[in-house]
Amino acid sequence: MVRIAPSLLSCDFAHLADEIVRVETAADLLHLDVMDGRFVPNITMGPVIVEAVRKATDLPLDVHMMIVEPDRYLSDFRQAGADMISIHVEACPHVQRTIDQIHQLGALAGAAVNPATPVEQLVDILGELDYVLVMSVNPGFGGQTFWPRALDKIVRLVDMRGQRQRPLIEVDGGINQETGESARKAGADILVAGSYVFGADDPVKRIQNLRGL
Repeated sequence: MVRIAPSLLSCDFAHLADEIVRVETAADLLHLDVMDGRFVPNITMGPVIVEAVRKATDLPLDVHMMIVEPDRYLSDFRQAGADMISIHVEACPHVQRTIDQIHQLGALAGAAVNPATPVEQLVDILGELDYVLVMSVNPGFGGQTFWPRALDKIVRLVDMRGQRQRPLIEVDGGINQETGESARKAGADILVAGSYVFGADDPVKRIQNLRGL
């Protein structure tokens, strides 16, 4: 069954704890987008926010690092409560070493790829990854439209993975009922959904809709 990760980027930060309560009974994990204003044109949360979220829930925290020099901050985010940490291959010149560092910290390690980055770039380290995060939008902002060619990347990842259970395939960007169904059919294991969930009057029903695809 597909797992659902509500993205806190789309929640009301003035009521962060309440927003988590709205979704945690239905969600499988929480997705936190870390942006530095350099790798992407936006600035969001740091370890302090991750720590606050950790105190508010027992759900696994999936930290997506959209930053340059991610190695400098891995320990900070792990100590703040990150259970899963993904770094961008476009921002990380020594991806295998960084993945190894994440594992040494005791977290699950993921590699994220932008729309223009072929997933074949991961072929030599695929067996060392716990998950691959396929961006179905160009990262930096919430509420964008799903990029249909991401589906082909998911299919290729499934083929690259073969009979192995790992890495899991996570998809982030423009996920709603329609695009979520397409991503699941292509082979996605985890759907990240932001505005589709937190923009609804009943976010739990939206999560249940995605899980029931």
